[in-house]
Amino acid sequence: MERQAVVLFVDDNRRSRELLTSMLEARGFVVKAEADSREALQRARNEGFDVALLDYEMPGMRGTELARELKRMDVRVPVVVISGLPSLPAEELAFVDVHLGRGTRVDQLMETVAILTE
Repeated sequence: MERQAVVLFVDDNRRSRELLTSMLEARGFVVKAEADSREALQRARNEGFDVALLDYEMPGMRGTELARELKRMDVRVPVVVISGLPSLPAEELAFVDVHLGRGTRVDQLMETVAILTE
């Protein structure tokens, strides 16, 4: 049996987290969902994952800050940041592999995660 790719998904919005988690699981991914960046960072230290999917605006630590910390742990881990903004400043994206902003369709998000976990 082929191993399923593991997605670390961090979003403080419960409804978004539940919706995208169910969609990712329907596509065959194992999802480790967290609402809090600091808890997600601790989980990442203790458990493996294949790609990080991070909301940009979260209390305490932005998704791009969490991306930096995850890359310090493993520079090879792909990081996707999702936001409602059309673009982010370049310095915010230094540790981000893909930014999916306003106007991104859910199928584009799913395809991006699939490509990054191949």
